[in-house]
Amino acid sequence: MFSAHLSFSTVQIYDIFVPSQQMRFIIDAETMSYLTQRHFITYHLLETHPEIIAFSTTRHGGCSKGTYATFNCTVHGGDSEKHAARNLHALSRLFPEPPKAFVIPHQCHRDSICLVNTPDIPSELEGIDAVVTAVPRICACVSTADCVPVLLYDPVKKVVAAVHSGWRGTVIRIVETVIQTMRQHYACDAKDILACIGPSISVDAFEVGDEVYEAFRNAGFDMNTIARHDEKWHIDLWEANRQILSDQGVGEGHTEISGICTYTHSEDFFSARRLGNRSGRILNGIMLL
Repeated sequence: MFSAHLSFSTVQIYDIFVPSQQMRFIIDAETMSYLTQRHFITYHLLETHPEIIAFSTTRHGGCSKGTYATFNCTVHGGDSEKHAARNLHALSRLFPEPPKAFVIPHQCHRDSICLVNTPDIPSELEGIDAVVTAVPRICACVSTADCVPVLLYDPVKKVVAAVHSGWRGTVIRIVETVIQTMRQHYACDAKDILACIGPSISVDAFEVGDEVYEAFRNAGFDMNTIARHDEKWHIDLWEANRQILSDQGVGEGHTEISGICTYTHSEDFFSARRLGNRSGRILNGIMLL
């Protein structure tokens, strides 16, 4: 299950995050139809923490055209700066407090991490696949379109992180690297961390070649639990990242999987496998208020 806040593009709302206004749905065809009226989803696991906002955007409510239609908030997929900026501005107006900055790296499927320790936007965001910060109103973001976004929050140390974990990032266990970084630089304890795995490609849709299967096997993953063979191999990136979180000490009750497949629901969420690489991206962000 996931919790959803309805936000209609014709309404300017700042109290959208009041808990009494929350609506929860089971993910089915009726649920997905609600997405046509919503800018983003939020996460049930974090709804008791009003000191943060964590979200993953949908395709709805923006101004972008074509394969970027309509609520694409980054230029990394090739959209115009004008449209992406307008959409990002619209997104910021839906928050209880506007961000001082959206930190949106240009990802490269490695395990480089950007630590943001001041309110200033980092000057170098090329080749970064995770953002970690304890600075209020700095929105740590990653952009995805089938790859797995993982949003982390330590409510004890008040640290947030946004992680881009595609299949390559999952193989090299970028989530593990981020948690270790949170331990080292912010004294976080994994047992306190809350983790949300956002909209991304499901095991049913993620068909891969033998070389990808072998990459996971050689990296030591339990292939009996994350892979299955139909006509080709299928890899469960959600389960692989859940196992990484568990191995690092994140509790079972501290992990939420959205259960939304971007490939299956490409009318509501961007999917590079459906739309091609020159297409929009889901913006996944988390921010201390």
